[in-house]
Amino acid sequence: MIDAKILIAEDELIARENLAHVLTQQGATVTAVENGAQAQAAIEKEQFDVVLTDMRMPDISGLELLQFIKVTSPDTEVIILTGYATVDSAVQAMGSGAFQYLAKPVRLDEVTLLTQKALEKKRLKEEVAMLRTQLEASGSDRIIGNSAPIIQLKHQIDQVAAVGCTVLIQGETGTGKELVAKALHMGSPRRNNLFFAINCASFNEELLANELFGHEKSAFTGANSAKKGLLESADHGTFFLDEVGDMPLSMQANLLRVLETRKLLRVGGTIEVPVDVRIIAATNRDLLSMVEHGTFRRDLYYRLNVITLEVPPLRKRKDDIPLLASFFVNKFASVFKKNITDIDDDVLNILSDYAFPGNVRELENMMERAVVLCNGRVIRVAQLPPDLWGDHLIPAAVPKAPVEFDDIVSLEDNERRYLSWVLEQTDGNKSRAAELLGLNRGSLWRKMKRLGLES
Repeated sequence: MIDAKILIAEDELIARENLAHVLTQQGATVTAVENGAQAQAAIEKEQFDVVLTDMRMPDISGLELLQFIKVTSPDTEVIILTGYATVDSAVQAMGSGAFQYLAKPVRLDEVTLLTQKALEKKRLKEEVAMLRTQLEASGSDRIIGNSAPIIQLKHQIDQVAAVGCTVLIQGETGTGKELVAKALHMGSPRRNNLFFAINCASFNEELLANELFGHEKSAFTGANSAKKGLLESADHGTFFLDEVGDMPLSMQANLLRVLETRKLLRVGGTIEVPVDVRIIAATNRDLLSMVEHGTFRRDLYYRLNVITLEVPPLRKRKDDIPLLASFFVNKFASVFKKNITDIDDDVLNILSDYAFPGNVRELENMMERAVVLCNGRVIRVAQLPPDLWGDHLIPAAVPKAPVEFDDIVSLEDNERRYLSWVLEQTDGNKSRAAELLGLNRGSLWRKMKRLGLES
């Protein structure tokens, strides 16, 4: 179903009525006009999600209408229809911001599918724009994603943020544990005070003690003056201990004392310093197993584990990949001052098939690379790391298909049997199957849907 407002500008009556009928049947609110001037007048009166326009009309061309729309209503997606398709006109239309360019006669099911994809792009852009504003937002609004695991995590953050208790965040490397910690801080009464973060795996024992607790004058060679530690500097704020499982046992004892007494001793000091700080810790390790093996203090574990938040790996929230990819592309396009407006469907298909062992951080790095390498308006497969797309683009030998003529079947049934067999040979890898069949991924998907093979 299409829940959108659509404008059709087409001077041929039958074509106009057919387009209006099929889109209305799909649930769209359709306005149909017969020329460019009427289309401009309609656009000035109301906002449309998608415009379908003929390239050649008596008064204003589809290209002129496209340019008018991109100035008047830049978020509206435009599909160009023409009976006079040329490479030059297609390049000109796409370069001016058209979503797609279709040669007449058009198939109505193809128009419906393209309209749905244009709407998906428009809504994705709207979500990315909203997420940009959320970078400075408070609480769980800082977390990007609408998948079920992320919605659950956001709900937990909102519940826990204002309480002030110690929180343990668990998750694989690159999942965004520090982002969750910042969301907890921004959603708490401490939001106007400092947020400090330190990675426990980045320091040896002596340096970590000095960074966390500070030192008194003459505590060691070179200590010519007293120095506050980060815990003391974060007074009334939030302190984030990343990879707390890598903290040495002696330091664990010192941290436990801070949690129990709300006081600390500087290195070389004898007077306890009171601190009011919320501790949030994170780890990618199994702390309970470490407790059993004696490498992590049991009492500290229970002190930290008042509330546990699990950050899901990216492979368990794949619905968020298009949104995250678009967010990162927009972010880096702004950083590198590039006019990149879209991500090719094949790119999103490949990303969705990938396991992402490095999680969101790996996706962010991929999108930064893609933006750097992109010279056009659209991120293409070639801008992804080669080891990611090599197997998708290099043809492989097709195993010989079994020939069975035991019974007479329709061409459609025969096509269904063969396509099922190819998918079986490729272990369900649709990108490889499409390559072997000489199809793009979208064409394969439509064919599978038509044959009832899409699960």
